[in-house]
Amino acid sequence: RIVNEILLANQLDAGRLDMEFEPFDAAEVVERVVESTRVYAPPTVSVDYSAADEIPPVAADLDKVRQVLVNLVENAIKYSPDGGEVEVGAAAREDHVRFHVRDEGLGVAPEEQERIFEKFYRADPHMIRGVGGTGLGLYICRELIDRMDGRIWVEANEEKGSTFFFELVTADVLAHQDTNARRLQLRN
Repeated sequence: RIVNEILLANQLDAGRLDMEFEPFDAAEVVERVVESTRVYAPPTVSVDYSAADEIPPVAADLDKVRQVLVNLVENAIKYSPDGGEVEVGAAAREDHVRFHVRDEGLGVAPEEQERIFEKFYRADPHMIRGVGGTGLGLYICRELIDRMDGRIWVEANEEKGSTFFFELVTADVLAHQDTNARRLQLRN
């Protein structure tokens, strides 16, 4: 896994990662990611999903979105050493679909909320809290979401833990943008 993260980070840095944009069902992706991560979640962590009704199709690279969700869910589990609930969900937001991964774990300090997406940055570099990692996972997530014209961020929960969000445009918005781009090319 570490080797794969390093290789992917190098591909991203070199701009050599192909993206396959296609419309897909956000609720279905969330459900499948939750089902697959439940298999290896410790018994002290429950992983559930919530998806709003009537979510429009997302226009992005399905495999890359799945990779981002899996990474965020694995982090939520890893950073919940005392257990708790991890919730994964999706909902429509105007011309975007917003995904979220909420946990009841250690949380992210406000001063680190931007920095955790930097390459090799680790919130706990001396492993005081006993959580290891390469510092590439969230960097890769941010780079993938950026390349899909989305945005990603984290917020502290009211009591404990954190929620990671990312938004991607709907298939309708992307189709409209593509149509306008083609019209502009024809005029020139």
